[in-house]
Amino acid sequence: MRDARSRLRHGRLSLAVSFFVQGAVFALLVTRIPAIQTRYGISDGLLPVFLAAVPVLAGMGSMGTERLVARVRPGAVLRWVQPVVGLALLAAGSGRELWQVALALGVFGLSVGGLDASMNMLGVSLQHAYGRSIMLGFHAAYSLGGIVGATLAWVGAHEGLSLAVLYGPVVAVAVPTALVASRWYADRDDPRAQIVGDDRLSGRTEVGASDRGMRFLLPLCLVMAFAYIGDSTVSNWSAKYLQDVLHGSDQVSTVPYNAYMATTLLGRAVGDLGVRRFGPVRVVRAGTVVAVCGFGMVATAPGAWVGTAGFTLLGLGLSVIVPQTFAAAGRNAEERLGAGASDRAVARLNIFNYVGFLVGSPLVGALGEMWSYRWAMVVPMILVLATFRYAPSFGPSAARYGGGHERPSTADVGRGGNGL
Repeated sequence: MRDARSRLRHGRLSLAVSFFVQGAVFALLVTRIPAIQTRYGISDGLLPVFLAAVPVLAGMGSMGTERLVARVRPGAVLRWVQPVVGLALLAAGSGRELWQVALALGVFGLSVGGLDASMNMLGVSLQHAYGRSIMLGFHAAYSLGGIVGATLAWVGAHEGLSLAVLYGPVVAVAVPTALVASRWYADRDDPRAQIVGDDRLSGRTEVGASDRGMRFLLPLCLVMAFAYIGDSTVSNWSAKYLQDVLHGSDQVSTVPYNAYMATTLLGRAVGDLGVRRFGPVRVVRAGTVVAVCGFGMVATAPGAWVGTAGFTLLGLGLSVIVPQTFAAAGRNAEERLGAGASDRAVARLNIFNYVGFLVGSPLVGALGEMWSYRWAMVVPMILVLATFRYAPSFGPSAARYGGGHERPSTADVGRGGNGL
């Protein structure tokens, strides 16, 4: 029993390290897009094609991971795909020709889809083994990594460092760190866990039957897309909105995204306690209300500082939704279709992460140009508000994961330690 508990603790810590590393790597890429554009001479017309290709390829990588984990443990996928993501970042900052950055970003997109899917698969299975909410903690580590990565990017820009000089030391530290941490992933012993509809003698799955059983994922997929539309609105438009609409200075226009990231970290750091105390449905509804209020403040702000407060509130609200969406997908899949369905559900849900990211920025931009940026902020607000309607999808097992109503038994811990 002590070995099982120790394995869970080590698995939890090692997965948090992977989330942290990925948060830093991703932030280093997205915050230095202008420098990448300048290095390779990418035109303004061609840049959106490059940026759109990354989430499209990431969605393909997530779909591929769904099939791969039928034969290989998610931990094995994560162990080898995370170094590829880091090396792709370094390649994007080290080349000279346009085809080189196209290849690097293509590899980054495909591998990051597999990485996101496998990380969240491990997180969901660990939460199941613990018998209480821990998923928000992993995403808090990602947010912390994002803040560290964005800070390093700022230092690099301030000091005039080339991308290769900036990325090289980070990758040299991050890749070995992730590989060492991967030794302690708490993974399933049997990668082909049974799913309702499996042919247990041949190991083949009746895909049609289990696909029909996955229809319960639709509300969660919509919530995931809406949340990332809101997130991409902040990351892509907060600075422009404060500067052009609310007439803030250059210095003030950099504050909203940093404040958003800080409150996202805060919300995720304490969110698991809220889920344990009040249950996932109430936490998701509360987060939705806070996020909608944040968008409302942004849309009606008379000045830059009120707008900044709105973006800050928005981070606090959205912070709890995405991790709980992954947790609900895995939990409901296990209850309906068996343990092996959890990984498949997470991989499919993860695709809508990229759908929201791909749709959000051009949607707000187009509405802002045709209408006004204030009214453009109302559209993601309405979409996020729809989460309130779908909140019951988060809660069939609220008693198990929230409120402290059911503490993990020694039998549960033993099963988790032996067969994650």
